[in-house]
Amino acid sequence: MALRHDQGIVLRSYSFGEADRVVVLLSPNHGKVRAVAKGVRKTSSRFGGRLEPFTQVDVVLYEGRELDTITQVAIIEAFPRLRGDLERVLAAGTMVEVIDAVSQEEEGAVRAFLLLQRGLRSLEAGPLHPDLVTAFLLKAAEVVGVAPGLDECAGCGAREGVTRFSFAAGGALCERCRTPGAVALRTGLTAYLARLAAADLSDLPPADAAFSGEARGVTRRFLEYHLDRRLESLASADA
Repeated sequence: MALRHDQGIVLRSYSFGEADRVVVLLSPNHGKVRAVAKGVRKTSSRFGGRLEPFTQVDVVLYEGRELDTITQVAIIEAFPRLRGDLERVLAAGTMVEVIDAVSQEEEGAVRAFLLLQRGLRSLEAGPLHPDLVTAFLLKAAEVVGVAPGLDECAGCGAREGVTRFSFAAGGALCERCRTPGAVALRTGLTAYLARLAAADLSDLPPADAAFSGEARGVTRRFLEYHLDRRLESLASADA
């Protein structure tokens, strides 16, 4: 057994025993880390609010056989502005849910960590962009290697006549490559999605109300298909 330093972003936590909680962190070097915060549910806990979801922390862990134990914790970024706005909290919850779904334990997660960090910083920095969550989902798909083809046909690579979209086939399709179940999208939607996928989260192109809702819906369903799970936070928001 040994002590080790690590850092991570708190994804979630759950009760453990009478006064403890298991905290799930995303570490860039170790992926998802589950560690016990002893006594954290007591009002006198020395950890206070330092292990709340969305907080980036520096921790000292005592390595255990099954679960590590958090012995020290210091806040790196708390994102206070984010926490004061319900829409931002909901958006952060979606980001955390997606990263939780795509990350594994004991596997390096540098790209996922940096993406979540950029997403939370974008929520903290300025007005909530209507397409921030959609852009985040597109980038999360890229991190796990299932980014949809948007600029050209996912079947043959053609750039003209790309009028269909298939979750199973991996994105936009031309009429020649269309598969059963491929849907027709509104003209301009795939180009709109492509711009979001290419842009930095801190510098997204101006939102277009005619496309934003549909863009998020298509992206959500695409990611759910490839993750084989429902994104509960977005399903509730889109209901």
